[in-house]
Amino acid sequence: MNLPYFIAKRISNPGDNSFSAVIHKIAIASVALGLAIMMIAFFVLGGFQENIKDKIFSFSGHIQIKKFSLNNSYEEEPIVVDPNRLKAVATDPYVVHVQEYAHKPGLISKDGEVYGVLFKGVAPSFNEALFDKYMVEGEFISFNDSTSTDVMISSKMAKNLGLKIGDKVINYFIMDPPKTRRVTVKGIYSTGLDTFDDQMMIGDINVVRSLNGWKNDEVGGYEVYLKNIDDIAAADDAIIGELSVEHYTERVDEKFVQIFDWLNLLSKNVSIFIWLILLVASFNMVSVLFILIMERTQMIGTFKALGASNSLIRRIFSYNGIRLVLKGLLVGNAIAIGFALLQDFFHIIPLDAANYYMEYVPIEWDWSVTIGLNLLTLILVSFVLIIPTAIIARIKPVTAIRFD
Repeated sequence: MNLPYFIAKRISNPGDNSFSAVIHKIAIASVALGLAIMMIAFFVLGGFQENIKDKIFSFSGHIQIKKFSLNNSYEEEPIVVDPNRLKAVATDPYVVHVQEYAHKPGLISKDGEVYGVLFKGVAPSFNEALFDKYMVEGEFISFNDSTSTDVMISSKMAKNLGLKIGDKVINYFIMDPPKTRRVTVKGIYSTGLDTFDDQMMIGDINVVRSLNGWKNDEVGGYEVYLKNIDDIAAADDAIIGELSVEHYTERVDEKFVQIFDWLNLLSKNVSIFIWLILLVASFNMVSVLFILIMERTQMIGTFKALGASNSLIRRIFSYNGIRLVLKGLLVGNAIAIGFALLQDFFHIIPLDAANYYMEYVPIEWDWSVTIGLNLLTLILVSFVLIIPTAIIARIKPVTAIRFD
């Protein structure tokens, strides 16, 4: 029989109106609130990061294949990848999808209003399923044997120019001499990221080919999508090995390095925040255990008078503290997971998309982080409980029994 655990179990359920009951509730609430805040912080941070990354990857892939060029403009030099090399890239174990693209800067005009755009030409290989969640109105452009004049614009462009589905506009392409194309708005999208919403118009890649005089197999580059973003470094090395010397790869996390550095900085800030919460929770548990020991001073004196060792008595209060921590973890998990479920399904907390790049607080379910936070809280708080139990060795039986 584990005597310290048995005694700890008996004294851990005080009467509802006793002072100990209040202290126990404060201890449980302290741990529960701290854990819930930490879990929610990681749920929201992960959701925010994944949301931003998904938007970038949806427009640019994970890795881009391009041709070496000294040209620093928005448009690319034409590239033709040997079919065998392209097949090797597409069948690489890291790769899930490859699609071609080409860019062409231009202007659109309607009722005297002029708006700068970056026309992105895509082909039937474009991953519509990945892009579909950003569609606000209309549908994706249709491809046929001839060059399609359908385009998709952002909701920001549509609002600024007063455009709606079915409207026709003149697209002026910046080249020498300038050329124009009459296009029809087929769909409207919104990502919340100004990098794309301010300028990106999506249309048929054959429009760019006809403007530049390219052949049917020439493109501006290829966007490569990976099975796992965590393998981007290894995948980049593998893809480079399949290309000729005139081609190179560009990782999207390096192309948009400022955005990804900002996301990493957010992770560091949350990590600091987590340690501060753990420090406060540990301090609260130490204070609670000090109070419980002081309240049980007579009991400690009696046990010592009966021959109990300091070690046995310390284990009684350590077990008592750990039981409170476990109850706090249980309540904290219930609060955090309950809130996350409500937010994930019902979007109860909205956001201003103009400032936060999304319309509601996102949630990312990461059970490894959840388990890690629970273990970290349990281990750290349980470890600091050693501090207040050290006072037991200084309590003398005679003095303790007289203590009131």
